[in-house]
Amino acid sequence: MNRLFALSIAGMAAQFAQSALAMPLTVPQIQTASTETTRYDCKDGKTVSVQYTNTRNRQSFAALTVDGRKLLFVNVIAGSGARYVADQYTWWTKGPQANLYDEMAAKDSPPLLADCQARQK
Repeated sequence: MNRLFALSIAGMAAQFAQSALAMPLTVPQIQTASTETTRYDCKDGKTVSVQYTNTRNRQSFAALTVDGRKLLFVNVIAGSGARYVADQYTWWTKGPQANLYDEMAAKDSPPLLADCQARQK
């Protein structure tokens, strides 16, 4: 009987975790000013879709999928263009071009996504 109860609890926990992961991120203290989705075509033939969010307190975020993981990138200071970081990755845009870097890769490694060009709207 205890084993059946434990399996039932484990099943409910898995369902809860799955539904919790699907819930949108809401931070009441940070209010969205604008959201825009841009699609990029990259040199290697891959396409990436990035959702940019600007907030009323002048923060910027970029949401994109890297290696099957949906990540929220935060804008950080850059010498030119806009640089966003999440986990070990950097998404760097300059005008309509962008590159995705793995900061844990060897120093001379090429970008994960290189020479990505924003599609015209």
